[in-house]
Amino acid sequence: MANTFKVVTHDVMSASANTAEDLYTTPNSTTTVVIGIVLANIHTSQVTASLKLVSDTSGGGRSATNTTTFLVKDAPIPVGSSLEFLSGAKVVLEATDKLQVACSIADKVSVTASIMEQT
Repeated sequence: MANTFKVVTHDVMSASANTAEDLYTTPNSTTTVVIGIVLANIHTSQVTASLKLVSDTSGGGRSATNTTTFLVKDAPIPVGSSLEFLSGAKVVLEATDKLQVACSIADKVSVTASIMEQT
């Protein structure tokens, strides 16, 4: 298995207020480890942001299919600040799993994700 470290960036998200937009989708035949995510407020007032894991894979030794979950929901990000998410923790994504970001105001959060893809 090859391990490849990558950075995934999106200058502004989400295209519409409070509407989740894809940040990253795990490619086929790949497992991804999310190492960290930074959500930066680029607006002139406080915004809230949410980060979702969209999964239709099965896992955890159970037969049920995974579902969409919030990794953080409506987290406030003050003016001139950022939210570092997953500090010290990791999230594993299987093939086709997605990370989605939503912001309370359209195009007012800038996102950087550090990941490692295993192929």
